[in-house]
Amino acid sequence: MPELVPVLSKDEIHNLVFGLAQKISLDYQGRPLVLIGVLKGAFVFLADLTRNITIPHEIDFLRAASYGSGTSSSEKIKMTKEVETDLQGKDVLLVEDIIDTGLTMACLIEYIKKLKPNSIKVCTFIDKHQRRRKDIKIDYTGHIAKEGFLVGYGLDYAESYRNLPGIYHLKL
Repeated sequence: MPELVPVLSKDEIHNLVFGLAQKISLDYQGRPLVLIGVLKGAFVFLADLTRNITIPHEIDFLRAASYGSGTSSSEKIKMTKEVETDLQGKDVLLVEDIIDTGLTMACLIEYIKKLKPNSIKVCTFIDKHQRRRKDIKIDYTGHIAKEGFLVGYGLDYAESYRNLPGIYHLKL
């Protein structure tokens, strides 16, 4: 049976998301903002983030898969859902649950650039740079994790554990 070691509680997550939303609201005041959630993992974080952002904004999703059922990146990025919103001339904030190697985010940034937005920034709830392979500029970070395989609050292992209200280190 896997062991779950607490990393962030529900209350700690709430406070981090609220702080990120306040900063984003100030930074994008008066600008045409589109939040793009990276499915599946970011849907929980994006839901909380959008409810706390105080300025008008649009929401869309895209999906890129790289993990499958393993605990490390396959390094093969597969786009399985593209953006439907016209991004030309708008400010885009890519919202991700976790950035690890940076390979997926680098691919997503290149994809979004082709849609001619005014700007592209990155917001991740967890920055886990232990295995970073691509230099990714992260503009908004909720929490920096040093090691371990994390689950909960949208993060999964083989499609399980997304529903946990906190974030845990999964020890297999």
